[in-house]
Amino acid sequence: MKGESKSTFVQLRDRSGSQDPNAESCAGPNLEVNVIYTTVPGTVAALKTADELGVDLGARVFFLVPQSVPLSFPLTSPPVSVSFTEERFRSMATVCQEAAQVRVRVLLCRDKLQGLLKFLKPQSVVVVGGRKRWWLTPEEKLARVLKSNGHRVIFVDGK
Repeated sequence: MKGESKSTFVQLRDRSGSQDPNAESCAGPNLEVNVIYTTVPGTVAALKTADELGVDLGARVFFLVPQSVPLSFPLTSPPVSVSFTEERFRSMATVCQEAAQVRVRVLLCRDKLQGLLKFLKPQSVVVVGGRKRWWLTPEEKLARVLKSNGHRVIFVDGK
């Protein structure tokens, strides 16, 4: 197995995202680095940066993939299977030297941004990849929103 994966259901009604009961506890003395899927080139650059941070700092790397589930589907049954999504993004995580240490988390939610904000712990270290342009890109907007919500954000230009 190249990396561990778990799906997480984030319901906006309650105040805490209910994780899969088999998911390992993330609370502990270790530092966590969260990579959020944005675009393929941006995410690959962010994964490489997070991998370097993980090796240098002894941090665990979590690859967060928010998957928006339409209202016509139950939150627990997205139109694209969770196992397919996990496998797709697990293969993307192979760009990391420590690919076996990258944990893929598929966040099933109604709104991607709200799902991320609900799932991330306070003051999380987050790596966001995207293109730097003279105008504000969606990836840069995401980084700004996360930073304004108290998270420590590293933006990586994924040329």
